[in-house]
Amino acid sequence: MNSSESPARIDPETRADSGADRTVSTKTIVSVGGMSCAACVRRVENVLKELPGVSDAAVNLATGKAVLVHGEGAASAEALRRVLTEAGYEFLGILEDGRRDDPLEAQRRKEAEDLKRRVAAGCVLSAVIMVLSMGSHLPGIERIPAGVANAALIVLTTPAVFWVGSRFLEGAWKALRQKTSDMNTLVALGALSAYGYSVAAVLFPSFFLQSGMHPHVYFDGAAMIVALVLLGRLLEAKARGKTSQAVRRLMGLRPTTACIVRDGEEKEVPVEAVEAGDLVRIRPGERIPVDGDVVEGTSAVDESMLTGESLPVDKTAGERVFAGTVNGFGALWVRAARVGADTSLARIIRLVEEAQGSKAPIQRLADRVAAVFVPVVCGIAVITLGVWGFLVPGADWGRAVLNFVSVLIIACPCAMGLATPTAVMVGTGLGAETGILIKSGETLEKAHRVNTVLFDKTGTLTEGRPAVTHVAAAPDTDPREVLRLAASLEAASEHPLGRAVVERARREGIGLDDVRGFQALSGLGAKGVLNGAEIVVGNRPLVGQLGVDPSTLEETAQAMVRDGTTVVYVLRDRRPVGLIGLRDNPREHAQEAVRALKALGVRVGMITGDNAATARAVAALVGIDEVFAEVLPERKAEAVREAQRRGWVTAMVGDGINDAPALAAADVGIAMGGGTDVAVEAGDIALMRPDLRLVAEAMVLSRMTLKIIKQNLFWAFFYNSAGIPLAAGVFYPLFGLLLNPMVAAAAMAFSSVSVVGNALRLRRLWQKRRPTVAIQGK
Repeated sequence: MNSSESPARIDPETRADSGADRTVSTKTIVSVGGMSCAACVRRVENVLKELPGVSDAAVNLATGKAVLVHGEGAASAEALRRVLTEAGYEFLGILEDGRRDDPLEAQRRKEAEDLKRRVAAGCVLSAVIMVLSMGSHLPGIERIPAGVANAALIVLTTPAVFWVGSRFLEGAWKALRQKTSDMNTLVALGALSAYGYSVAAVLFPSFFLQSGMHPHVYFDGAAMIVALVLLGRLLEAKARGKTSQAVRRLMGLRPTTACIVRDGEEKEVPVEAVEAGDLVRIRPGERIPVDGDVVEGTSAVDESMLTGESLPVDKTAGERVFAGTVNGFGALWVRAARVGADTSLARIIRLVEEAQGSKAPIQRLADRVAAVFVPVVCGIAVITLGVWGFLVPGADWGRAVLNFVSVLIIACPCAMGLATPTAVMVGTGLGAETGILIKSGETLEKAHRVNTVLFDKTGTLTEGRPAVTHVAAAPDTDPREVLRLAASLEAASEHPLGRAVVERARREGIGLDDVRGFQALSGLGAKGVLNGAEIVVGNRPLVGQLGVDPSTLEETAQAMVRDGTTVVYVLRDRRPVGLIGLRDNPREHAQEAVRALKALGVRVGMITGDNAATARAVAALVGIDEVFAEVLPERKAEAVREAQRRGWVTAMVGDGINDAPALAAADVGIAMGGGTDVAVEAGDIALMRPDLRLVAEAMVLSRMTLKIIKQNLFWAFFYNSAGIPLAAGVFYPLFGLLLNPMVAAAAMAFSSVSVVGNALRLRRLWQKRRPTVAIQGK
């Protein structure tokens, strides 16, 4: 028996171009060290894209990772190390699936410790330098001769700039060798300018006096710039570490050892030593190390860390368990099916990492600005120096240098570079914790524009377990005979409706006969030969195509249809002998899910192969208004496109197997299949458990994340648009406002930290505003 739910598969890497010939591509995640701002991101992306065989590269400043799309054999570790080193960055390795930790963590901890030491040293040195600089205003300090004080300032400021701030100087030098510039360029130029001007003023005071200038020194500014920017880096690093906690939590689910049974003996081995086919013993309370099937034992397994479902799931012999989940009260013996990088947990970690490393389209504006940001800021700084040095009445070169330094220091490309990726990281991480796998930043952005959600009926909106509710026979025919004929034919079918008919016959003890020439009729039914007679089981359109008059059964059929029952006709030699009614109940929480979507202003529709009356009855049960009925399997994608032609931005929700073309046609494809196998790979979003309320939660999460991204981008652009003119002294004629370089450095540090902090705020907002939680509370 075929219907609108007949199987159709599509490769996840080519889903957007179904039916087209494409070379299969591979994704590789690479760890990159040494990036500091949006300019670095652009430079790394450009050098990676130039590698032969690499079709695309997306670099995430917040994670320090690059996601490469390339052909087989391209992007080797040697090639990656070479191009990244030549560009002035560090190749930290290719991230492998199945690992228990993030190799970047050790480096991040090492960097954090180094930053702490440098920040502490910078703050101590800056404090002493400021005290000496204000000597004329402090008791006791004013008695130190000026020459001695200035010499001490040079001695103290030199390590403050050249050791504490060495990472800026090294980064600027690397950028210069590559004939480019980045944030390090701005900080290095600012600190060196203040330091150089001050040293010149100490060593050659007569030159300044002869030129009509007072030899001011700004050692405190040079030292404080470095200390404050480094402090901002430290705070930013700590905040960025919190954005990736979802991946770290997933990695922490994988146990380090497993108890395997070989040759009748139990042996504790490293989890890497477990092979597919091994028998693994899982003790009560242990974390399961593999994907596999239960061979012996009964227990309840906590799958919340993978699916977000809080209630344990009962497991008995023959049922699948997954790596990273926690065994409950009973011991289990599991036959390993997938190990290491092949487990569902490893694949989920990889998908989350790829999503967190991807770019949302809204970031393109920031990328374009970042490409020219540093050169433009340097140009503005030079103009500021010239205007204040030559054109302002009573020109003061000391003031000109301070304004020059302030412009360089206040400019913050980091805020632009972090505005989008930090929010995407938090959003996709929250999704993974909830049971929503969002595959990319682009999907996260597209989902917030969705105004129509279309559900496939069987197996998605309904439980996918239809049961026979009615068996009606034509006059002079036994209902058991109707069931025998239908079940004998459907024994060769894999369709859910067919399996339900067979199950009912077996439950009633009806013997089945062999059928020859079984043929599935896509979207219509099936036929075959039984004891020399042609048997057909199918829907009303098939009966009409065969020219059969079903009038003797029509009244009964219509009554079933009005009740929301799916009706199939049974024909023998083109004569109706009976009909069978089947019903597939809506999933638990289906009504809540539809209500939540409508509360968000989203239109909800259903696509099904059932006739219009049955479809409307089922839709009415869950509150759906838009119905696409009598849709053949190959026409599901066309139904989605019809919705799009009406101007609807659509999300299609299916099981990820039967609905792949429709998922590909939708603006956002959502696959719901319990978090395993094809469901994890299919669609733009995968729901890790069969809970329709997650669809509404995905919509809310997308909207909240995009709101945070827009806030971050607004702040990043507003900060630079207002801060740079202020530092340049544009507002001085009107308001008498000038910016000290130390204030500029503090503002720059605050800008980056505030962007990351705002992204982290998404977690608190998410816990307060999850839509189904609100519904349950009513």
